Amino acid sequence: MNRLQTKFLGVDFKNPIVTSSGCFGFGLEYRDYFDPNILGGIGIKGLTLEPRDGNYGTRIAETPAGMLNCVGLENPGIEYFESHILPEMKKAGITTNIIANINGKTVEEYVEIAKRADKIKEIAILELNISCPNVKDGGMAFGANPEVAARVTREVRKVTTKPLVVKLSPNVTDIAGIAKIVEENGADAVSLINTLLGMVIDLKTKKPLLGNTFGGFSGPAVKPVAVRMVYQVYKAVNIPIIGMGGISSVEDALEFIMAGASMVSLGTGIFSNPMLPVEVAEGLQKYCEENGIENISELVGIAHR
Repeated sequence: MNRLQTKFLGVDFKNPIVTSSGCFGFGLEYRDYFDPNILGGIGIKGLTLEPRDGNYGTRIAETPAGMLNCVGLENPGIEYFESHILPEMKKAGITTNIIANINGKTVEEYVEIAKRADKIKEIAILELNISCPNVKDGGMAFGANPEVAARVTREVRKVTTKPLVVKLSPNVTDIAGIAKIVEENGADAVSLINTLLGMVIDLKTKKPLLGNTFGGFSGPAVKPVAVRMVYQVYKAVNIPIIGMGGISSVEDALEFIMAGASMVSLGTGIFSNPMLPVEVAEGLQKYCEENGIENISELVGIAHR
């Protein structure tokens, strides 16, 4: 019996495991390791209206128990995704749910890309990224400002019938407050956390190492912060949560679920262990079997009860 079957925003997922945008490409890149269809869904590389080259200079820096990145939303653009990459995914037999992470420099760009994505039937869910810390326009500037977060959520909600998840930034003083605001303005769910803002100094040059000066900090070191924020947001809103941030084991995934996440998203952990999604899926099934849990949903938010 599959004890991991999950219904999320009206969409059927074979398990509550998805990948974090930017960490799994479009699923094609990991086929040598495992069949992407074992996942409940794939959070694809963040898309913009136009192709983007991303940031210049050094983009990645390792840190103790994590990494910094300032890739800057490098992507081929939504038109190329629809005309070239999506057919490749179909040809490769990738049929699991697609969560499209969409981005823009202005509210108008977010609206326009949402309109485009709404017409792509293969996309199951839209993830509105208002929390990327390594681009100079849009991104975190939207997610950190309550009024702008409300506006962009509200305007995107008007132009799409697809389930809408808003990705939240941890680089705010009150993430639960932001979550409530996007809920009030049409978000069907929230995903958290995006990366923390960090930097590293190159001791040889005595200057910032990353080309963008600052970057997004992810990896095991951020997990306690992420679990805390999921716990807080669960108490503040009535919409479901996709939890992420430093998951590198089945135990980590269980913490997020117990804190209130209906789905868990795996990101940086896949870089050091490409088989992590398989291990987490098998581990969650085993945990449910050994503990008499009929369905994984019984554990969602159990830490609050």
